[in-house]
Amino acid sequence: MSPTRRLAALPCGRRSKWVVLALWLVLLVVAGPLAGKLNGAEDNQASSWLPGNAESTQVLNEQRAFQPVDTAQAVVVYQRDGGITPADRVEAARDAAAFATAPHVLGQVVGPVASADGQAMQTIVPIDIGTGGWEDLRPAVDNLRATAADGSQGMVTHVTGPAGIGADQAEVFAGIDSTLLAATISVVIILLLLTYRSPVLWLLPLLSAAGALVVSQAVIYLLADHAGLTVNAQSAGILIVLVLGAGTDYALLLTARYREELRKHENRHEAMAFALYRAGPAILASSATVVASMLCLLIAEMNSTSSLGPVCAIGVVVALVAMLTLLPALLVVFGRWVFWPVKPAYGTPEPTRSGRWAHVGAWIGRRPRKVWIGTTLALAACCVGLVSLNATGLSTAGTFTGKPDSVVGQEVLQQHFPGGTGAPLTVISTEAGVVAVRAAATSTPGVAGTSAPEVHEGEALFKATLADPPDSQAAKDTVDRVRAAVHAVPDADAKVGGSTAVILDAGRAATNDNRTIIPLVLGVVLVILALLLRAITAPLVLIATVVLSFASALGISAFFFEHVFHFEGQDNSFPLFVFVFLVALGIDYNIFLMTRVREESAHQGTRRGAITGLAATGGVITSAGLILASTFAVLGTLPLVGFAEIGFAVALGVLLDTLVVRSVLVTALTMDLDRHMWWPSKLSKQVVDSEGELARQL
Repeated sequence: MSPTRRLAALPCGRRSKWVVLALWLVLLVVAGPLAGKLNGAEDNQASSWLPGNAESTQVLNEQRAFQPVDTAQAVVVYQRDGGITPADRVEAARDAAAFATAPHVLGQVVGPVASADGQAMQTIVPIDIGTGGWEDLRPAVDNLRATAADGSQGMVTHVTGPAGIGADQAEVFAGIDSTLLAATISVVIILLLLTYRSPVLWLLPLLSAAGALVVSQAVIYLLADHAGLTVNAQSAGILIVLVLGAGTDYALLLTARYREELRKHENRHEAMAFALYRAGPAILASSATVVASMLCLLIAEMNSTSSLGPVCAIGVVVALVAMLTLLPALLVVFGRWVFWPVKPAYGTPEPTRSGRWAHVGAWIGRRPRKVWIGTTLALAACCVGLVSLNATGLSTAGTFTGKPDSVVGQEVLQQHFPGGTGAPLTVISTEAGVVAVRAAATSTPGVAGTSAPEVHEGEALFKATLADPPDSQAAKDTVDRVRAAVHAVPDADAKVGGSTAVILDAGRAATNDNRTIIPLVLGVVLVILALLLRAITAPLVLIATVVLSFASALGISAFFFEHVFHFEGQDNSFPLFVFVFLVALGIDYNIFLMTRVREESAHQGTRRGAITGLAATGGVITSAGLILASTFAVLGTLPLVGFAEIGFAVALGVLLDTLVVRSVLVTALTMDLDRHMWWPSKLSKQVVDSEGELARQL
């Protein structure tokens, strides 16, 4: 027995399987309590999301010299259509006094200030963010809303501004982990039951995937607590979907190969050893592709993107280990009966060889060139929708699928006050240059006014209120003009930050990430495929098909976002996230198929090998694709447009890749290119003679 085969037999040996189960049991006992602490280790402060070297991030850090703790402004808005009354002013003043002594309020409360039309008032309340990010905003904003609403006597009240918006975002993310976990597990259970048609078998992949999730969360918690790994609500939520989805995919592939080997081997331990030996390389290559793609995110300028990479990579590695150790041990412990009511008996034929996918392969084999050309044209037509893709960022209102109080309040604020009220720019300069810097900012078109500067140890800080809504393009253009004006002041070392500057810098950083990371991921995946398939032609073909699948999914998604869901656009990071998940995960199915095709091609030629490979893997890959697509679709249950769009696009892309690209396009291309698919390896020199026998020409 070769060393590789002996290694494959370790998790499923007669005695070693019990050792594996015991080790996993100990690991889960230790990891369980640690995994439960992951939420407490999340860093949802602004710096964990922003581009690290951006000017707005520098301002965020430097302004702590003026105010040691981070604050966010809440804007309490009062409105009465018939006009504000003297009694309303008295009530708002009473509220302002109460706000000043409320918990979490830090600094001077400004207002109430009446609007020029006399129909609204605003009070600005600085809130201590603390160290918990937006989570610390929720109780403070809830208190402001309750105080303002109490005794309002017919006035409509809202709390908006950065603090109000942050609190509503925190409300959306509250319980995200439990919501996603419950929804994802429910979807996986249903689809596993439909796939296996067994009342017992579905439990083993699910238990293995759940164990992988617990261990990965524990590892990530330890790294976050002791090694400086940044975890936020976004990465923690995606981790759940990715580990359960990818882990279940690997489980389906291994279980399908194990069931196939049980028909060839009487001993179940031997059958599992062969299954691991045959399917292991494909699973390893698949996980390596995902891990490498995720680690490419480390070079991202956006902190939220760069931190997502290692979090997801850890999850996939743990899922891989679980599916190659824990799942095989569980399967051999339970034996053949776990497949009841359709147990794979020794010596019976493999039903997939004459099933639905065998017929699909035979149909493609009659006209492979026409099939792949027609399929390519159809997918290319779907790419037309890309013209309506609007990945230039979302406004505050556009980030929510609904309309929370902060969004309504912002709309009221914009009707009665300068658009940038409550979200001013923050300008920092040297004390010596502050007069010139303030004059330059004040005279910039789009600036409604500036505050008096604060001075601290040779530095000065002042606020600049924008005339336009803080999330509008006009406001972003004003930021560029203000920066150009204050940077021109000699020896002032002026910097411009604030909410609008953050939006602008984040959008530009995300655009740069799209340009650099997408080509890098393609290159990494190409190298992995070349090493796995020992060819050049096949990896290039597979990469081209996945890119086409990605573009098609994006085109269809853009059409639905605009004309069906009526979303205003997409986040700047949307193309990158969808690309990384689709390429990293979509290439999995091509790996599963092509490794089997290569294995069969060595014995019966590429054209027959393609038909056999499709017949053997078609069912399991389709099931895996449906499960992965469904787990990502769960993201659409969250009331955030960004998550809903990523979930929809990735789910659609996985379905396209599973049902069309992998099963039809790749199979047809493989048949048409025949042995040349494996160039320049020795396999490319194999030919099939006129009687259908394989002849080797080496």
